[in-house]
Amino acid sequence: MAGSVVARRRNIEWRTKVKTGCTTCRIRKIKCDENKPFCQKCVNTGRTCDGYESPFKFFTGQPINSAHAGGIRPDVGLRPIRPTFMKIAPQDIDLLNRYFSTKTMFDVKLGCDEEARQVLQASLTDPPIRHAVLSLRALREDLETSGDGPVSIAQQTPSYHYGLQQYSMALGGLASNLSSPGSNRLKSALLCCQIFISIEQVQKNYAAMAQHIIRGLRIMHEYRARPDFVAANKLVPAHHDQLPFLDVFIIKLFAAPCKFADPPATADVSGTTSSVCLISPHQQPVGSRDLRMIAPNMRTELTRIAASTLEFLGKVSQVESVEMALRLLSEKAALLDSLESWLIDLELVQTEIGSPGPEPISVSFLRFFHLILKIVLLGALDSSPDLCAELRNENDRLQRVANNVGERVRAYKTCSGTSSGQGERSTVR
Repeated sequence: MAGSVVARRRNIEWRTKVKTGCTTCRIRKIKCDENKPFCQKCVNTGRTCDGYESPFKFFTGQPINSAHAGGIRPDVGLRPIRPTFMKIAPQDIDLLNRYFSTKTMFDVKLGCDEEARQVLQASLTDPPIRHAVLSLRALREDLETSGDGPVSIAQQTPSYHYGLQQYSMALGGLASNLSSPGSNRLKSALLCCQIFISIEQVQKNYAAMAQHIIRGLRIMHEYRARPDFVAANKLVPAHHDQLPFLDVFIIKLFAAPCKFADPPATADVSGTTSSVCLISPHQQPVGSRDLRMIAPNMRTELTRIAASTLEFLGKVSQVESVEMALRLLSEKAALLDSLESWLIDLELVQTEIGSPGPEPISVSFLRFFHLILKIVLLGALDSSPDLCAELRNENDRLQRVANNVGERVRAYKTCSGTSSGQGERSTVR
């Protein structure tokens, strides 16, 4: 009799399901307080809070004492990972695809599904990539929760600190891997680089973002991710097969619409209306509206060149003969000429308008994009002795533009207004 009562009670408990809360509390079948990033019931009892089902629900959680440790050791948590779920869910790919960029409107898809799938698949077994994705997730969630404005140290959230910690662990693990690079470690470095670019963008640190871009493209070139000429009419195949094409990812990232080009009274991700102004109202000259309109007009042509560049890179990856490569060199020269013509046109438009003060942030982003395309094209099918010096000069220019963009973006703020778009307008000085 007593045995049947115990068995009945056990069956009732087994049928009980906790449908909300963190994974740990659901397994324990107790009510979770749903505090994020870690529930207080797990924290107070010293348990590992395995987080919530989404986003990226296949990740295991981090130990609580690691997440709240005062010091960050780069070698912490770099043991092999045993993920809870092995399948990469389509919604996780879509979410990471959206998390890759904050330069875009939040609901713009970059077309980086394949890149997101590679990152998530690699994160199942590669600790630095896993830490990097966890960092991007935490920092992006913090951004969307706290807003896009400047945040004081006092306002920094646990998610923000957790994101920085995971970023540090990813950087430390990657540095350890690159001490003796092989094909798998180079792949890890390039996938990490994709996420690092996005992490720095979330933090509005475009100077550091440019450094990741420059170093990642250098890795691709030095380790020959695509076939290349090493001497006149001597074509050599790709040195490392299956290396991620970081240049393609970066081009897609910058080809997406720029939120800083939006006109006043736009709706943000929460559905509220915001008013934005790209230059100070006191500095707006006659014809300033034309200045604000040059970004979309110039973007159309630059986006077309970017699409042609992606097609060109696809052909380079498949090249098998010197004759085909020579034809591609002619196509490369034409693309570089198009980029030069685009820049001349941009300067002419700005000269004709004669607007005082800083140019719109959207135009600065176009300059950034223009230099990226030029650097990518210069390195394609070329290992000449003069290339290093030319790339060094262009990389220095890219870094200067990135520094300027970072300062401008940090000064940029979106102010909430009424549904008619009234309210204070933000200024970029």
